[in-house]
Amino acid sequence: MSLQTRPADRYNPLYFLASVGAGGLAVTFFMYLFFWVPHPGQPVPVFEDIMAAWAKGNLPQQIAIVIAMAGIATFAVLNIKALIWNLSAFAKWSRTEAYTNLRQTNAEATLLARPLALAMSVNAMFIVGMVFVPNLWSVVEYLFPAAMVAFVLVAGMALRDIGRYLGRILSTGGAFDMSQHNSFGQLLPAFALAMAGVGLAAPAAMSHTTTTVGVAMVLSTFLGTAALVYAVIALMTAMSSMLHHGTAKEAAPTLMIVVPLMTILGILLMRQDHALHVTFGAHSTDGETMVFLARFVSVQVLFLLLGLTVMIRQGYFRDFVFGTKTSPGSYALVCPGVAFQVMMFFFIHKGLVAADVLTKFSPAYWALIAVALASQAAMIALVLRLNRQHFARAAQAPAVPAE
Repeated sequence: MSLQTRPADRYNPLYFLASVGAGGLAVTFFMYLFFWVPHPGQPVPVFEDIMAAWAKGNLPQQIAIVIAMAGIATFAVLNIKALIWNLSAFAKWSRTEAYTNLRQTNAEATLLARPLALAMSVNAMFIVGMVFVPNLWSVVEYLFPAAMVAFVLVAGMALRDIGRYLGRILSTGGAFDMSQHNSFGQLLPAFALAMAGVGLAAPAAMSHTTTTVGVAMVLSTFLGTAALVYAVIALMTAMSSMLHHGTAKEAAPTLMIVVPLMTILGILLMRQDHALHVTFGAHSTDGETMVFLARFVSVQVLFLLLGLTVMIRQGYFRDFVFGTKTSPGSYALVCPGVAFQVMMFFFIHKGLVAADVLTKFSPAYWALIAVALASQAAMIALVLRLNRQHFARAAQAPAVPAE
């Protein structure tokens, strides 16, 4: 008989990024509905809006709706499946010596992948509810506080893990190895905080209850600010280490972690801006929003170019994506592509179209949409490829006992 092995059997908390990537892809399909399905009366499309658009829409719109709903359902299932597997594997792994040893190194920051994945799944499940559950909007004011509690619990987990990590390295000299800080992997805590923060910003943008909006605004502001402060410090120190030691090859995908961070913080701020407009009477112009989003897209493009340049020179794709080597950190490649698609949809619609720089459904519009869709398609292919690499079982011949 042969022995069945797979890379994922050697557990690493970075495998939580498999769940994050799948959840992010579900969000990319929701962009079709968000910007192509009319949703009068509420800031997001819900089941009733989608069914109305299906009944009245033309064939291209109906095709888009089918693709969107199928994509959301498929990747939401993969998101939850990967999350459940990770939580089970993590529970077992946390009782091993490998877990104890990891908590004494720089890699302790990778533990923040767990609250990151949990926050992503809460966001994804909210999208699933809006798309597939009839009459959800009639009880949404009761769901917002429940969602806020969930995000606060996840944020509490993240802050606890960050506190243990920073408490250890800042209270003991030499506890942090700067020579191993030659990547942007230390931005993972900021990513986790921002993901919980953008979830908390959703009730601020959607609720009609002033208390709910105010509490969500304050909490999301705290987490967004904490994420930004942490990210700036981690970026500066990591860049110094990379200039001295070069970029760690297996951690090279983290060079693009700024891309999803920009999308999450950008959406957080846009949700807050909407809340300020609807609930508190503050106003910003379409031109200001366009420039605001253009700045975020600019930062994303710069870090995409940086990451791709380094990874191509190091042969990362040749070895870890198309080759025989495997690294759980490869799942970090999914988040930038997903985040870029989402931010492009916002930039095109809330920026260029809203400011009358671009006409919706014009050739120039579809040219920019094609860039976003290409990024989405590449990430779908990447997720399927990585899942086969890491979770498919490969037969190995059993060891032959010596005579």
